[in-house]
Amino acid sequence: MIVVTNTIKVKTGHGETVAKRFENSKGIDQSSGFVRMEVLLTEGLQEYDQLKVSTTWIDKAAFEGWVNSDSFRQAHAHRGNQQQGADGQPTECVMLGSQLTTHRVLVARQTG
Repeated sequence: MIVVTNTIKVKTGHGETVAKRFENSKGIDQSSGFVRMEVLLTEGLQEYDQLKVSTTWIDKAAFEGWVNSDSFRQAHAHRGNQQQGADGQPTECVMLGSQLTTHRVLVARQTG
């Protein structure tokens, strides 16, 4: 198994709002080899808010299948585009950057 973590920096005060964007699956949960997703908000930072979006996959090929899918392209189509509010007016861009890391799961435990 692998865990892929996207560490996202956003302007202070916007972390929970950005996290809500991940509440709708946008097809990831239908992707072959997908195990789970967690969206974490780092506590105690003052300069910016930080989210860690961690997805678990049965293997790297499953993750790459998602990244190369139409569902992925549609889910990430807003990248680089100016965001719009409900009224159609441009909204402030709160994204400050992101970094993707991949981890092999060597040990895993769960209750029971």
